[in-house]
Amino acid sequence: MNDERNAGAAGVVLVLLGSNIDRQRNVPAAVDYLRRHPDWCVTAVSSIYESAAVGGSGEQPIFWNAAVCMKTGMTPSVLRNELRLIEAEMGRRRSADKFAPRPIDLDIALFDDLEIEIEGSHIPDPDIVRYAHVAMPLAEIAPNRIHPSNGRTLSAIAETLDRAQLTVIDATSSPQR
Repeated sequence: MNDERNAGAAGVVLVLLGSNIDRQRNVPAAVDYLRRHPDWCVTAVSSIYESAAVGGSGEQPIFWNAAVCMKTGMTPSVLRNELRLIEAEMGRRRSADKFAPRPIDLDIALFDDLEIEIEGSHIPDPDIVRYAHVAMPLAEIAPNRIHPSNGRTLSAIAETLDRAQLTVIDATSSPQR
């Protein structure tokens, strides 16, 4: 599907944040970066959720995950590039190891009701229906949002996933909402 949109039309986007390097500093800093960006408006920020790393080999540091809801006139591909620039500014160096520890990861989970692929990244993010650390922060800020591929709400999806290894970090530690 083409990711072009009507110029100037504001899309509603859910972005996932994750960090397992200096996570106590990097997740709030990423939220600050997102809030200050002139080309979108952050409308909601989830709590921070702590979870073990998924995938990769060996021991990995614990992850902090969160989600933000934003409105933007950007296309998904332009937004993705802007998110990559923020990652790089925060010290992320991408490598062939997609499970490598990272100071910050910013991924588009949902963009309006689009179902597209941008350079190997799928929107909606397929991990929404696989992992509680992805679904829970999204469901917290947009519980009634419909997943365009399966027609279920984010809240309904989150309720089906195993949350046993997921911890909500105290609200005083989470980014200002």
